[in-house]
Amino acid sequence: MTHSDTTARRIVVGAALLADGRVLAARRSAPAETAGRWEFPGGKLEQGETAAQALVRELREELGVEARALARIPGAWPVRADLELQIWTAELLSGTPAALQDHSELRWLTAAELDSVDWLDQDRFALPAVAALLTLPAER
Repeated sequence: MTHSDTTARRIVVGAALLADGRVLAARRSAPAETAGRWEFPGGKLEQGETAAQALVRELREELGVEARALARIPGAWPVRADLELQIWTAELLSGTPAALQDHSELRWLTAAELDSVDWLDQDRFALPAVAALLTLPAER
C-alpha cells in the first residue's frame, strides 16, 4: 500500500511511553482473548483526530496521565481487516500511570526486560525499535 487508506482501515494507536530509560507496558484485563497479555496502551482514533491527539487522549483516559506524542515507530500491524495498529513514542509530562481502563497491571521495563512479559502479537513489531530507543544515551 503506497498511501494511507483510512476509509477501509481504522487506525489504533499504541503508546511506547518513555521515562527514565524505561517504557510502560500494560497487561490487558479484557476482552477474554487478550486478557493477561501485555501491550502498549492506547486505542482507536476518533473521527477528526490525528494519531498524536488520539494518543494523548487515550493515555489520559486509560492511565490518568498527561503525555506528549513524539514520533511514530516505523511499520504497522493489521489487527483485523478493518483495524491497523501504529505505535508512537510518547513522553510522560505529568501524573503517575494507573490501570484505570482495560488493564490489570502496569510495569516499567528496561530494554533488557522487554522479553519478560508476554506481549500481544500485534505489539511485537515495535519491540526492536523501542529497545534501540531505550539503549540510546540520554540527550539531556
